[in-house]
Amino acid sequence: MLQLQDYLRFTVTLVAVLDPFLAIPIFLSVAASREPGARRRLVYAVTVTVFAVLAGAAIFGEALLTLIGASLPAFRVGGGLVLLLMALAMLNAKVGEMRQSPAEAEELEAGEVSGVVPLAVPLLAGPGAISTTIIAAQSGGIVHVLGLIVCIAILCAGLWWLLRVAHVVGRHMSTTALNVATRLLGLILAAIAIETMADGLKELFPGLLG
Repeated sequence: MLQLQDYLRFTVTLVAVLDPFLAIPIFLSVAASREPGARRRLVYAVTVTVFAVLAGAAIFGEALLTLIGASLPAFRVGGGLVLLLMALAMLNAKVGEMRQSPAEAEELEAGEVSGVVPLAVPLLAGPGAISTTIIAAQSGGIVHVLGLIVCIAILCAGLWWLLRVAHVVGRHMSTTALNVATRLLGLILAAIAIETMADGLKELFPGLLG
């Protein structure tokens, strides 16, 4: 039951971090001038890229932490801070510079970059999603990592479907409705971010929180 709760928490956190509702308007602007076949290929490329990045983070995250000499508690605090900054931007219904800087937004509007960048990375599979996956992968062995990859695959399947019908969603959901969904996910993400930071601080300073 505890393990199922861990997977559920990871899934909910990743949904909030990815925030596909925030990506829909950007995807529509990128895909507006493309033929239907090109839009389908873009959806496929974005989804596969997101899966590859997050699955790679789950598999190689521990080796990365060891390589840079960072402890898991310290990474929890840092990752929680990243999630909190993203949550604050989401509560204001903004993309936030953690996902996309003004310069990157200008490149996208000018058509100087492909849809995969910045849609897949860093808008969807950005620092928040990667740190969330690395933190979750540290609490178990290979079976646990495979379970996380299954969760990632399910989420990516949902992302693929949502982007495929993005034009329908965009037509039937106003900007206000999309912003409300983003703010709700931001509220969930803020709570998870604070809990992640608290867990890290508790491990770094055992006497800090009693």
